[in-house]
Amino acid sequence: MIHRQIKETLVQRILANPVVALLGSRQVGKTTLARDLSVGKPVHYLDLERPSDLAKLVDPELYLGKFADHLVVLDEIQRYPDIFPLLRSLVDERRRAGEKSAQFLLLGSASPELLRQSSETLAGRISYLEMHPLTLIEVIKTGDQTGGIDRHWFRGGYPDSFLAENDSTASQWCDDFVTSYVERYLPTLGVNASPTILRRLCSMLAHQQGCTVNASKLAGSLGIDAKTVRHYMDLLEGLYLLRSLPAWSRNAGKRLVKSPKMYWRDSGILHSLAGLGDIEQVLGHPVCGHSWEGYCIEQILTTIPQKTSACHYRTQAGAEVDLVLENPNGEIHAIEIKRTRSPKLTPAFLESLKTLGATKATYLIPEGDRFPLSSEVEAVSLQTFLDSYR
Repeated sequence: MIHRQIKETLVQRILANPVVALLGSRQVGKTTLARDLSVGKPVHYLDLERPSDLAKLVDPELYLGKFADHLVVLDEIQRYPDIFPLLRSLVDERRRAGEKSAQFLLLGSASPELLRQSSETLAGRISYLEMHPLTLIEVIKTGDQTGGIDRHWFRGGYPDSFLAENDSTASQWCDDFVTSYVERYLPTLGVNASPTILRRLCSMLAHQQGCTVNASKLAGSLGIDAKTVRHYMDLLEGLYLLRSLPAWSRNAGKRLVKSPKMYWRDSGILHSLAGLGDIEQVLGHPVCGHSWEGYCIEQILTTIPQKTSACHYRTQAGAEVDLVLENPNGEIHAIEIKRTRSPKLTPAFLESLKTLGATKATYLIPEGDRFPLSSEVEAVSLQTFLDSYR
């Protein structure tokens, strides 16, 4: 299964920028996509986790000079941050020679914040692009709808999980994915905690999906300090595993909850951490509602235009809106997510719309035809909502 939209965008970025960084979590398909590129020049690939490839860069200037007419792909670039100053020099040299398209494609499993050195050294020369797991819209476009939305929701969007032969195999893949992070990958990033503590932290965060997280309580349960817990959560977010949804921060004249809500970005990973082996177990588990909420939010945020801001709204009195979208012209869209085809409109939601100054309001439902709930609010299925942005 090919990420068609991201592939088209990547090629456009490569043709317009000297350096492109394709970032996203491990196993999302970055390497497969990079190896399948056609950009009008040869592609030379180096995996910086492979000792034989890393050894070729003992003298990186000499080695990379041999591929001046290639697009050089450097995979797992966070392994070799010292190369960024040389890339800047080579890019500037080739710019002076009239080269316009990208000379380097950097693949990484860390966000630009974790690759801060690249932002500083390659400022004005690099374009960042995030690659996310397969979205519902991408799955629908391929025509692979076996099991419908429930299959994608349960298994998540990582290709090896979504395309697994059965749910048991998908769950095992997700479990192995988490194990590889806590036992092998996170320690290489300087995390000193034992795999047992890291696994427990991930599991505890799964059971707080869609909630504001109290780091001090987590720390007390794990026997570590709150500052360390916050650092690990920031790291998981920087590795594209967690999403922090900020709170509405404008002065609304009400006592607002100011803490962000945390979500595991991939629902398959979430269900694995919660010990849920099939969709029936998910539907009968307390995490079900928050899992569906996080799934819908992730599908929306990977589909809407880039410059749209997103947050949640909640007052100390309990009035809330699951997702508030604001586009660049100031229009505000309030979205409440329900796991039912017959939602009930609440007075608290209508009051929240007035406080937010919402220009549009939606109750998001799993499936079914769209219908009005009031003159201000419409019920819309997830797929129909996402189709409006295609």
